[in-house]
Amino acid sequence: MIHVAVLDAPFDPEAASAAFRASHAGQTGAVASFLGLVRGAEGEMLELTHYPALTLPMIERQAQVAFARFGLTGLTIIHRVGRMASGEPIVLVLAAAVHRRAAFDAVDCLMDFLKSEAPFWKRAHGPDGSRWIEPTDADRAALSRWAAPTQGDPDS
Repeated sequence: MIHVAVLDAPFDPEAASAAFRASHAGQTGAVASFLGLVRGAEGEMLELTHYPALTLPMIERQAQVAFARFGLTGLTIIHRVGRMASGEPIVLVLAAAVHRRAAFDAVDCLMDFLKSEAPFWKRAHGPDGSRWIEPTDADRAALSRWAAPTQGDPDS
């Protein structure tokens, strides 16, 4: 089962993680997760905007690819948009698989995609004004690790 959500309100990562684990009890050997928090000094804000008709289908497609590629038994991706303060949860990726390596790799691959390719526009707001945030060369290099198709990819 795959669940993808793009939310404009805060979410509870602990509750989402507990529900995910409970829904996969007995059918999986591993659950890997990544929780991303907004970086920055106190008082700074991060603003994410997106075009819903593009963002959600693009993330859902990447989730389907990862689900098949890594042989997952479950996958949840939750991503925030809107204005967020330093320390707030911004993204949660949960992957369930029979074996740990598949779960770890799926989370890693999906985070590289979300960081570099997902259509979010990011803007930091601080005491010195606002600035746009773009993916770095390191972000793009991390994503390129996943470019070679493996057996099980629906696109290979």
